[in-house]
Amino acid sequence: MIGRGGRCTAPVRRGMHITFLTGIWPPDVGGPATHGPDFARFLVGRGHVVHVVTMGDGHPTERPCEVEVVSRRLPFPVRYGGIAVRGARAARRADVVYATATYAAAALAATLARRPLVVKLVSDPAYERAQRYGRFRGSLEEFEAASAISVRALKALRTAALRGARAVIVPSRYLAEIAAHWGLSEDRMFVVTNPTPPPRELEPERLEPGTFVFVGRLTRQKALRNALAAVELVPAARLVLVGDGPERAELERLAGERVEFRGSLSRDEALRTVAGAEAALLSSDWENLPHSAVEALSVGVPVVATAVGGVPEVVRDGENGLLVAPGRTEALAAAMRRLLEEQGLRERLAAGAKPSVAAISSEAVYGRLEGLLEDAAR
Repeated sequence: MIGRGGRCTAPVRRGMHITFLTGIWPPDVGGPATHGPDFARFLVGRGHVVHVVTMGDGHPTERPCEVEVVSRRLPFPVRYGGIAVRGARAARRADVVYATATYAAAALAATLARRPLVVKLVSDPAYERAQRYGRFRGSLEEFEAASAISVRALKALRTAALRGARAVIVPSRYLAEIAAHWGLSEDRMFVVTNPTPPPRELEPERLEPGTFVFVGRLTRQKALRNALAAVELVPAARLVLVGDGPERAELERLAGERVEFRGSLSRDEALRTVAGAEAALLSSDWENLPHSAVEALSVGVPVVATAVGGVPEVVRDGENGLLVAPGRTEALAAAMRRLLEEQGLRERLAAGAKPSVAAISSEAVYGRLEGLLEDAAR
């Protein structure tokens, strides 16, 4: 199944033609699904032509440009091959290929079309695949040192897909330090953090006192079972989960009465929900630099999170949120309880939230990404 939106261009000035490959797109939720439409809209507004090729379960709900959707109902080799073939076809009319996932397909598409490739790493794709297929169960740091044959094969495929990129964009210093050991050219690697949402007027949702909000994919990575267990230990706490994913059915089975599942919401609806919370909650076992943390801070809401990956680069303990070690339910519950009970703490952390992300506006960050695409296209 292929879903198409109309071609959208803004007659601002003569710009680039960009083929944009990504693994998820709204109505999907998650960081890349947030980044994709936002960045495409920015590029179109700057006079560029953008053609997106992505995977999905239905029609795209946001169309800031032309969007092709390869159905997830197809077998994996067929749909992944479809991304490469359709990406190559679009790239023949493009100046540059930009990818936020499906890196091997993007590399093949760029090679077939003889166009430069720019990738944005949202994680270590070899690690994600090893986790998905049950080949590795440790941390990302442990994975980098692992030497099993199946792990080495996944690492080799990852590096081969990325090695030809003109630029590799990494949202956190944490992941940049890990990627520096993959054999990639360091002068082609750029740390560009995830931005705050474009400015908008939002009326915060009126949530019950003591409500924490999680926004994101309901996956094993997010360790939401720990979040559910922590809520049970804090009688005054409630939890609203915004998003969907493969863990939802099991999480609904485990959840108590003070947990509410909202499913997938629009960007503005999710931001309104977060804006009405005591704090955003992030219980992940591993992360790069989550959009959800940046977005919560951007609407003046502190973040209670595990100190994993690049999270401490935006959530600073005692300044705009509270950080705890991953996998420790009691510590997560203690942080939630402290935020609800310690006089003045929530107000002080909320006051530090917006200023802490003021320098990473979408205009500034997307302008930097646009410049990297233009450099690659020359």
